[in-house]
Amino acid sequence: MSGSEVKADAWIKEYITPWDVYEHGVKQLIAYKKTAFQEMYIIETGVYGKGLILDGKWQSCSEDEFLYHEPLIHPALLSHQSPKTALVLGGGEGATIREIFRWNTIERVVMVDIDGEVVEACTEHLSEMHQGAFDDPRLELVIGDALKYIDETREKWDIVVSDLSDPIEEGPSFQLFTQEYFQQIKEIMASDGFFVVQAGPVAIGEIKLHARLINTLKTVFANVLSYNSPVPTYAVPWGFALASDRPIDTRPEPEAVDRLLAEKTKGGLKLIDGVTYLGLIQTPKYVRDAIAQYTEVYTLKEPPKFFGKGVIGEA
Repeated sequence: MSGSEVKADAWIKEYITPWDVYEHGVKQLIAYKKTAFQEMYIIETGVYGKGLILDGKWQSCSEDEFLYHEPLIHPALLSHQSPKTALVLGGGEGATIREIFRWNTIERVVMVDIDGEVVEACTEHLSEMHQGAFDDPRLELVIGDALKYIDETREKWDIVVSDLSDPIEEGPSFQLFTQEYFQQIKEIMASDGFFVVQAGPVAIGEIKLHARLINTLKTVFANVLSYNSPVPTYAVPWGFALASDRPIDTRPEPEAVDRLLAEKTKGGLKLIDGVTYLGLIQTPKYVRDAIAQYTEVYTLKEPPKFFGKGVIGEA
């Protein structure tokens, strides 16, 4: 291209839809592993720092992951206001638990990830993301199956976070976006608890998955909120769902949110303050319209199936 200099010799190409591809230039391959569950790459990109890719799908990059992890965690904890316990399902990079540990009310966190090799690689190579969170004495790390842990736990959790990889049919987590799974989650939550799940893209061409996840959650919880955050390395705005039998305040006073964060966290947030939080939790009209249109419910008999994987290759 005239006037442009392309610096990458290798690219990771992610298939977003049957018609769309998103590519990032790769500076360095840091780690690669074909685990028992998935294919893992840890790479260094030219713009967004270090990135984790599972089964060809971007999980996060060190320079913009805060645009994913802060929205994933803090709406649930702000809604609860004084959470003491949290269960994290997935979250291999450690950034999810990092955000939870900002809250000084937190006494106990259990993180359950099925793929110990991914967690080990992230602990070694992605310190920019976990920032030592794996060493926090409040953490219990469990390498195992989320469903098995949910079946066996006797605790009631203030916060449950489902930070699982996208529901690719061949991957380890596609069954964990279903009505049956959400019902099991509800049974291990405290009566005033909050559940949050990463809920797929809300781009126009892909919104059906998100809408159906919201409607699936509505069959289990009294209150469900759809919200999203722009994450450049995903190429599209990313959706989240917050669910509880408690009411969810979608019109909080920004000043009250700022006071709560000042009182109960150690600070360091890059995205969320009172003003940003108020905007973040408003559901756009086109998303509300999609939720009204795509009312089918995901079940074990008909789980979600996420499009596409990716490849790494030379230019």
